[in-house]
Amino acid sequence: MVADELAKGQNAPLPSEALRVRVVVTWDQADEDIDVDVSALLLGADGRVRSDEDFVFYNQPASSDGAVQYLGRGTTETGSQESLAVDLESLPEDVATVAVTASVGAGTFGGLGGLRLLVLDPAGTPLVSYAVEDASEETALLFGEIYRRGEGWKVRAVGQGWSSGLAGLAQDFGVTVADDAADEPDAAVEQDGSAQPEVAVSDVPQEPTEADELVDVVELGTEGADDSLAVVIDLPRPKVTLVEQPAAAAPPAATKSAKGVRTRKGAVAKVTPPALRLAGDESWTAARLFSIAGVGNADEQEKRATSALLATMMGVRAFGRGIAARVGAPAGTIETYLEVQFPRGEGVVIPDGVIRISRGSRMWTALLETKTGSGQLGRDQVESYLDVARHQGYDAVITLSNEIAPAAGEHPVTVDRRKLAKVDLFHLSWAEVLHEAQMVLAHRGLEDQLQAWLLHEFVRYLQHPRSGVAGFDDMGQSWVPVRESVAAGTLRVGDRKVPAVVDAWIRLVRQLSLRLTAELGVNVAHVLPRKLATDPVSRTRAGVEALVETGCLTATLKVPGAAGPVHVVADLRTGQVRVSSKVAAPQEGTGQRRITWILKQLKDAPDDVLIDVAFTGTSESTCERLRDVRDKPAALLASSKSEVASFTLTRALPLGTKRSGVRGAFIPSVVSAVESFYTDVLQPLRPWVARAPQMPEGALTVEPEAESDSAESDAVG
Repeated sequence: MVADELAKGQNAPLPSEALRVRVVVTWDQADEDIDVDVSALLLGADGRVRSDEDFVFYNQPASSDGAVQYLGRGTTETGSQESLAVDLESLPEDVATVAVTASVGAGTFGGLGGLRLLVLDPAGTPLVSYAVEDASEETALLFGEIYRRGEGWKVRAVGQGWSSGLAGLAQDFGVTVADDAADEPDAAVEQDGSAQPEVAVSDVPQEPTEADELVDVVELGTEGADDSLAVVIDLPRPKVTLVEQPAAAAPPAATKSAKGVRTRKGAVAKVTPPALRLAGDESWTAARLFSIAGVGNADEQEKRATSALLATMMGVRAFGRGIAARVGAPAGTIETYLEVQFPRGEGVVIPDGVIRISRGSRMWTALLETKTGSGQLGRDQVESYLDVARHQGYDAVITLSNEIAPAAGEHPVTVDRRKLAKVDLFHLSWAEVLHEAQMVLAHRGLEDQLQAWLLHEFVRYLQHPRSGVAGFDDMGQSWVPVRESVAAGTLRVGDRKVPAVVDAWIRLVRQLSLRLTAELGVNVAHVLPRKLATDPVSRTRAGVEALVETGCLTATLKVPGAAGPVHVVADLRTGQVRVSSKVAAPQEGTGQRRITWILKQLKDAPDDVLIDVAFTGTSESTCERLRDVRDKPAALLASSKSEVASFTLTRALPLGTKRSGVRGAFIPSVVSAVESFYTDVLQPLRPWVARAPQMPEGALTVEPEAESDSAESDAVG
């Protein structure tokens, strides 16, 4: 399907079957100081909100009926994106329009490139696209509107701007905005005393989360974009089901004062769990919330890990919402249950857990099946749960194990697709669960000390070897024979062992991106060729052909805000892992000054880093070790008139050969090489930024003589 490309003022109908859509605003991250926040307003026929609850944004992540939800931040190949989920079928009849808006806290929209509005169907297929090309001094923009037209819906490209920011935009649509400067934030209080205490604003999933983690490939059509690369947007797929039940208490709305909605982002304090200092002796063991003591067989291990996860999802809302967002669940009050029995035929089926998320009278439900240790998911078992979920009217089945899916949104078990007609199937790895908890603790923060301690205890439990939770640490049985065949030059495309090694490499790269996401607090994405991003078969075939031809396994990671992408090459022929990044050179100054610019930033980098210099208008390049050019930068110049275009920085380290383990193993050698390169080489680099245009000297100087002559003339007159 080709998206309707709208110009300003144009409109296009949405397909009648597109009852749930996702709305995405993308921009190129040219200026790191400009941060875009997307919001939505539910408007009546008069063009104004019905109440303050119709304003959906970072402080109020869903409308009161749950039909419109704020999904938070993600990354694209060229920048960033924020997204909303809109359930058109669930919008009240008196809502005529959903206005899609965005604001910046500092700077203006004129400082951003690639501004675009996308409307996607649930499968991620673009339906409508609108490029905003005339933004200038606006700090808030109405990108477009989704509005009723008869029995259907249409999208209109608007592009109207405000200079008064988010607060001014909201007020123009009838939202009562609090005076943030005059009032201190009030503590949010739950109406239901049995509910969990409110936590920081950051408990709303911001990374989509990482996040990573349901991946859709969207054709942005940005001018000048590299068509060979996929634009990866991490978008959950929210879905809710009407149920006959007493109306549940609505979750807390936006932080409010007596004067209205607060548009200011709340400050999040990072909390360190208390250290124990009163032990009588160093040998004393602290009591643990999730005890590892007594874990016996695999069944006991699995039950403990499942119970710990489900309890923590209820107790720490920020963590619970983050996990829920990874499987397309809406924000709301989370309740979890262990080993619920469901009838099936003459017997019963007992999944490991049930997750129910309510918002008002609406509910999202899922069955959970977990595995720990070396436990493997089976097709028959997964399909059995899909049948039960469909019969019970549940929205999803979630599987959780130590197996990492090759790509976000894919499942390690192939099932009959007919069973997915009414029930979604998701897979999470325990590594993803651990990284989500670490993201909340280290980067989003928790205001509540008790919740911080609870989550800290959960992380400690998962990291214990006896918990049964492990990351990807084994390249599989095919690793050694394939590695030996590469070294001998006998590997061929038809070798049946090669696809298993390529799939293991893809899983390793995914775990590496998750690990970096948790450590850095930004969504680190695996960049793939566009044609391979959503086709696992083609992706594996391409990897097999590359490994046979070059003897290398390769991957590219995009770290938002870094000076360049991270390119990883595991060379099985040379026994090295090479990590590199291409950094654009300054676009002004002599070649000598440009080289000095990069060398100054590499003053603390390892001496064995290679610097490859590319020049404009020629394929000629120079390459030297950093240790050899620290005091002799001229060695990197092809000639005194050479115009330096870019620098490629590379570091090679020994590649482990063992399929698993720590010492001499392949996986830890790759992880260590990437993390050390990023820390020691790429992280300190700051991209070049052009100076502001300079006024000519004396351009505004008023000549004293002329002023004196004029005054004298006036006096004579």
